[in-house]
Amino acid sequence: MSKPKALIQPDRGQDAIAIHLVNKDGLEAFAKTLTAGQRASLAGQKFEGGGYQVGIVPDGETWFAVGGVANPESLSSWCLAKLAEELPEGTYRLATGDAGPAMFGWITGQYRFARYKSDDKPAGARVLLTAQAGQIDGYTAEAEAECLVRDLVNTPAEDMGPAALEAECERLAKAHKAELAVVRGDALEQGYPMIHAVGRAAARHHAPRLLHLTWGDPAHPVLAVVGKGVCFDSGGLNIKPGAGMRLMKKDMGGAGHALALAGLVMGARLKVRLHLLIPAVENAISGGAFRPGDVLKSRKGLTVEIDNTDAEGRLILGDALTRASEENPDLIVDFATLTGAARVALGPDLPAMMARQDDTAEAFLAAAKTNDDAAWRLPLHEAYREYLSSDIADMVNSASNPFAGASVAGLFLDRFVGEGIDWVHFDTFAWNVAPRPGRSRGGRGMGLRASWHAIRARYGQ
Repeated sequence: MSKPKALIQPDRGQDAIAIHLVNKDGLEAFAKTLTAGQRASLAGQKFEGGGYQVGIVPDGETWFAVGGVANPESLSSWCLAKLAEELPEGTYRLATGDAGPAMFGWITGQYRFARYKSDDKPAGARVLLTAQAGQIDGYTAEAEAECLVRDLVNTPAEDMGPAALEAECERLAKAHKAELAVVRGDALEQGYPMIHAVGRAAARHHAPRLLHLTWGDPAHPVLAVVGKGVCFDSGGLNIKPGAGMRLMKKDMGGAGHALALAGLVMGARLKVRLHLLIPAVENAISGGAFRPGDVLKSRKGLTVEIDNTDAEGRLILGDALTRASEENPDLIVDFATLTGAARVALGPDLPAMMARQDDTAEAFLAAAKTNDDAAWRLPLHEAYREYLSSDIADMVNSASNPFAGASVAGLFLDRFVGEGIDWVHFDTFAWNVAPRPGRSRGGRGMGLRASWHAIRARYGQ
């Protein structure tokens, strides 16, 4: 896509095509301001003021655009996304008011993933002018973070394996003068045995590793961001059926969210000591694969009996969350494409959020609602801990019954988060099933903006 910074520019009186925003209730009044020919043009395009409708109206030797929105006085993130997708290349400004949060959708509406298109021709940029110049950097940064998640998730596993995630961490560290430590090989096996066990069956060029980026003043509160980096999930020896495996390039979507959030935190220079931890593996099948019935040691010292090798994400997160807890963080936020149960409960659009503290959960949910990044809280119900009981180890990795799968997975992770630490967990799909304005089919951030705004309110400006 075009560079996001070029898509939103300060309005200094440049020549620009006007965009009029109208809803169904205001269409009649707006039509009275038009000539008969202009009204006929809109009618011919069947423009009725419905959401995401786009009309182009001749105006002498030029033209202007009309966009249908729910409320012209209160724009959401997605109000201008359809216009950004469909209008011709050019420079635009709203006829009245300013875009505000709709700047985000203007940028993401122009997102395209064309890495593998041999005949692709880049689309011309649609530039939006704004009088709110001070907001450009903020919305642009959020859009860049969203587009990063999409790029990482959309990239096939062969090109987005553990080494590629490491390269992304290196790029991020270099951009913000952060430090990156990578644990692999014998050190990984000894220090992070569950990460090693899950990833040990992969080919050498996809060998498992823990990526640990640190940034910020050690005197500031510790913020730990953890992301599940299963770069491809075959299911292991409990192999997935073909339909279930088709989209498993996206099983590193949690890592994509974590990288994007870390970039926002560092870019805004929040007063935190950031620890970004990404356990990066491929859950492959070979003679070295871990097996159902195996008992794995963990970094925390807990032993885990393997009921199902397809419940591997919680294993690698367990070791990473243990490491994050060793920093005595003020807050841990983790992202993971963790359970099908969350999708059964909430569908593909709503990430399941779990949290230990009610006030923290409320802050994240409020940020989700305000910033058009919906989430839904699921409980960490104490009575369900017994579903993880094992006859021969401290716990199993997967319950033998089908009940409350997302919450039970959350309770598994909870065992590896240090006592008393404030913790928020997002079980996110990271994938848009049906294309919508500003949200193309494929990789998508879900819970990213909610987390960013909640964290910025907690620590920042």
